[in-house]
Parts: sequence; structure tokens; C-alpha cells
Amino acid sequence: MHLASRFAAATAAFIFATLGSPVHAASGPCAEVAEISVLPSPLAPWKGAPLRVMIVSEKPLEGVMSLVAPDGSVAAKSSDRHGGAPYSWFAEIAEPAAGTWHATLALDHPTADCSTITHDISVSARKPAPVAVPAGRFWKVRNTWNHETEALFSAWIEKLFDAPPDQDLSWKAWHEVLRDRSRNFLFNYLGRGEDNVKTGLRPDCADFVYFLRAYFAYKIGLPFGYSNCSRGTGGRAPKCYQWFDMEHPEMTRPPAPPEQEIAPATIADATPPGQTPRILNMFGGPQSAATPAPAPAATPQKPQPKPPTTFSEYLRDVGDVVHTGAVRVAASDESTDFYTVPLAQDTLRPGTVYADPYGHVLMLVHRVPETDGKPGVFLAVDAEPDGSITRKRFWRGNFLFVHDAALGSPGFKHFRPIVRDKGGSLRRLANAEITNNPQYADFSLDQSKMSAEDFYDRMDDVMSPEPLDPVKAMTDAIASLNEQVKTRVTSVENGRKYQEKQPGEVAMPNGPSIFETSGAWEDYSTPARDFRLLIAMDVVRGYPDRVVRRGARYAMPNGRSVADVKSELQGVLASELASRKISYTRSDGSQWTLSLKEVLDRAASFEMAYNPNDCVEVRWGAPENSEEASTCKRHAPQAQRTKMSSEYRTWFRERHWPTHT
Repeated sequence: MHLASRFAAATAAFIFATLGSPVHAASGPCAEVAEISVLPSPLAPWKGAPLRVMIVSEKPLEGVMSLVAPDGSVAAKSSDRHGGAPYSWFAEIAEPAAGTWHATLALDHPTADCSTITHDISVSARKPAPVAVPAGRFWKVRNTWNHETEALFSAWIEKLFDAPPDQDLSWKAWHEVLRDRSRNFLFNYLGRGEDNVKTGLRPDCADFVYFLRAYFAYKIGLPFGYSNCSRGTGGRAPKCYQWFDMEHPEMTRPPAPPEQEIAPATIADATPPGQTPRILNMFGGPQSAATPAPAPAATPQKPQPKPPTTFSEYLRDVGDVVHTGAVRVAASDESTDFYTVPLAQDTLRPGTVYADPYGHVLMLVHRVPETDGKPGVFLAVDAEPDGSITRKRFWRGNFLFVHDAALGSPGFKHFRPIVRDKGGSLRRLANAEITNNPQYADFSLDQSKMSAEDFYDRMDDVMSPEPLDPVKAMTDAIASLNEQVKTRVTSVENGRKYQEKQPGEVAMPNGPSIFETSGAWEDYSTPARDFRLLIAMDVVRGYPDRVVRRGARYAMPNGRSVADVKSELQGVLASELASRKISYTRSDGSQWTLSLKEVLDRAASFEMAYNPNDCVEVRWGAPENSEEASTCKRHAPQAQRTKMSSEYRTWFRERHWPTHT
């Protein structure tokens, strides 16, 4: 039972950010067609703060939103409908007058019983007192996670990262997004000036999705929690051993579970009753808890971290614990913060998280529908180790999918709902509970049963239900590759600037740790990005053959054979690759331009182009003794080059991501 059918049976509900109950049932003749939520911002509107209003609908209604002032005049109008689904409208008044405002949605296709949906919003003449917060906590749980608050979360995410699909969208740091009042509907929502404070937080890809969920929960008064998980080693998927909710901020920074060995007490706590706890051995398989483990070497006791005192400090502690392993936990595992969903338009909504099997996390923010043979597309955002935030398209080069027991479960996932049990404690819903809960009912293990080809074929069908124009489809894939290369330009440039300020050598990790570590290597090297880029190059080169393989998926021109279409695609491919250009800054500050064709021709060089100790010319594969390479003044130490040219290079050449053993 997916969201569209579930909501068809629901009556309308209006959500208000007031100090009382936020949910009110709509009445009147529009109740059968509305299925709408209304959220004013700030939490307690008053004349001294801008009034922002969001109307959210699960149905694809078309209409004009208006904000009507207390004197009856229309102060703002908006016919710009976002999303699908949910669908949303936004309007703002910079200086609202005190009194009763009316948020209305006049339907473009009214019925005899319903033409305009209206709700009243009270704007105070005085600044209201802030919401009381329980001692020792950062926010009070006032609302519950359900289909309405999930729809609001989706609409907020979509608005936060809204821009035309063909516009390059990126930020240097996440606070730049949140402090943009035109994007962040919840800016200073609590009326405390809470978003005016500088945080200095720089989330990576896993932190980023948790931070967004926590930020929304903090503002709306929803429960939030996160898990302490392993990354997965020894052929085993990541596993979570402890869960912490926001009502106990004094316990937010547990020691991370060791990669190869878990303390007996921790595993015993996570073991179902009647089962023998198992401990992971560093060099072998599982052993029972009764088996004595080697005594760990004595280490100095570290001082206990101080409990967080602000929401920003709380997020910092969350970021110190969560990582990509938490998102890759096996799909059948219920001790996790996420659950897998069916691949369908109504489940792949803004706020849906994608777990890349190779240790990357993205979040969907918008779906562009298929039009006139041009493929539909999902847009997503991610955070890189250098702190930058970038919006990008879903495609095979950005969203990798492969099943490997050591990597966990990849694919699209939703945050697991958090509820309050009868005893008053917060807990996460189990998979069966999600399936049977009419507010959700979208748990599925389907992705776990798909091969990589099945997954990408299914996503093509979801994004573009109608047959595609083969030339437009391939051109779209080339545009995605071009976008990926341009994003790499920023990453390599960040490394160049870092080396200008910090001329010392960046230490290089050993083995698979080159893909996931910390410090300057994590921030400025690009092994994971380059690994994905090589796969993206393969996808674009092989697109004509893909069209041949899935001929029924494409609208083949009348009278043209498959061979004719393939020949045409190969010609378009060569032309497009030659015409698209990128430029990067060389070591002396000058610009050098490469065509996308030149980038693909240098694929072999990208197998060893990720080291930030190398000059940018080397990182872009400039041929030795060429004019392009003449400005290179820096090379990685020979010891590092030797490691890179050993089995490390084979990982890239064979497109085989190494796993820890």
C-alpha cells in the first residue's frame, strides 16, 4: 500500500505550529478532496517577524495560494506549485499586521462542492514567550511522525534545495543553505534567533542526512535518534549496537564499536533473548562470548566528553558517532535507523536517503517528470569531506548499486519512524510494524533481490514510464557525466588551495582505508570520487549498446533498424564529448581547458589521479612533458606512488572496490 492509495482514503488535515495540538481535521465540503496540511512559520506568528506559510498536498491539485490580511486585502499570491508528491505552495509576508490572516488555496478545477480551501492564522501584536524546554534537553516532543509530518519534511527538503533542474547548485558549507531565508522555511522558526548563531559544523555525507532530519525534528518538535554502528568488516555487513534518542542528550558520544572486535557486554545487550552472544574475531570467524578474547593493550584513559549544552553541540556529537555504515546495515535488520522502500514514484520522495555500497550517502530532493521524450530524473544532494554541498542527478555514475555481504544493503531508504511506547520511552518501529502501519506501509525488501541491471532498469522505468527518445536519453547521460566532472574540478581545486596554505606532505593511509579515513587525506584526496567517475565513463561509452539491449524501452524511429540507431548514437556521442568543456586551475594559477572527450581518453590516468600531494596537472592526467604539464611543481612521494601503482591501481582498473578483511 503506497502513499497515493493510502491518502485517497484519508480526510483532510491541517497542521498548525501552535503551542497546542498541531493537528486539526478540516470540515466542510472540501474535506473529501483536500488532503492538505498548512504550516505557518514562525511557530508562534507575530507582527515583528516575517510570516511564511507552506501549504502541502498529497494530491496533484492545481491552484493559487493567497495570504489574505486581516483587512481583507490579498497580501501575497503564489501559483508556483512545487514537487510531486507531495505538492506544495509557499508565500511570505515581510511585515504582517496583527490579527487573523487567511491562507487560501483556490483550485483551478473546482467542483460544485469545493472551490477554495481556507484556514485562519492568528498573528500576535506581541512577541510570544518561547516554548518551554524540559531541563537538560534541547527540544520538547510536541508532535508525532506520521504521513503528515513526513510530507512536511519532504516539502521542506525540496524547498531547501530548489532551483531549475539544469542549474548547477552547490554551497561551500551547509550553514550557507540553512541561513538562506529564501530557502529555509524554518529559519528562526522557534523565535529564538537560533539560526543566527555560527556553528562551524562541517558534516560529511552521512552526518549531512542525519543533521537535516535532526534539524527538522528540532524545529517541529519531533523525536529523533541515531545509532552507534560498525562499518562492516570480515565479510559482514555493518551492524548497529546502541541507539540514542534526543531525550537523553547526556548519552550522545559513546565509543565507536571496533571494526573487528565488539566488547562482549555490548553484543550481549544487542543479542535477542535465548541466543548466545557472538564476538567478532580480528583474524577469524565469530566466537562465542565464553571464548576468552585477547587482552587489549593498555591505553591511557581519555577524559569523558562534556554533555552538549546547545543544539549545535548536540549535532556535533551526533556527527562524531554516525557514519556511512549506519545507512548500509542489512535491509532485513531492524536495529537500524533506516528501512528499505519499494522503487516507485510515491515512495522516492524528497528526504529519501540513498546508501551507496561503497560508503557514500545522498538524499533525494526533487523529481523532474518525463516530458516530450526527455527522460525524467531524480535530483539529490550530498556533502563531501571538504564540507561542500552539491546537487546532482540520479544516474549510474553517481548512485552505485551492487550486492556484497561485506558492504551491507545499498539502495533507497527512509528514516525509521520513532514513536513513544506505552511506558513513555521513545523507540523505533520494527519492519513489520511499518508494514502494518497505515501512516507508512512502505517497507520492502525488493531492492535486496535485484541485480544491478535490474535495479537500474527499474529506476529507468520509475523516472520515465513512457518510451524514451534514444538520442535525448543518451544526451542526458552525457550531461550527467559532465556534471560529475565539473564537481571534481571543485574538489581538486580545494586540494590545490590547501597545498598552497599547507605545503607539507599529506599522509596517505594504507590499503582500503584510502577510501575512508579522516583528516586532510579524507578532505582533499579523491579516490572514491574517481572510482565513481571511471564507472560513469563506462556508462556513457556503453550507452549505444545499452539502447540496443533494451530496445523496447526506447521509441525507435520508424523505418530505422537498431543498427542504424546505434550508429547514430555513436556519432552523437563523439560530437557531444568533443563539444563539452571544463576548465581547471593549474599550479601557476592559469586556466587549462579540457573537452569531455579528452577527460574520457585519460581514463587510465584517473586510476592514479587522486593523491592531493600531486600537482593538479597530474590529477587531471596531463601527459608528461606536455605544455599542460609544464606548470607542475609538485609530485607525491615515491613511496606513495609505489603503493598507488600496486594492487591499488587494480581496484580502479577492474572497478572493484576493496573491502576490509
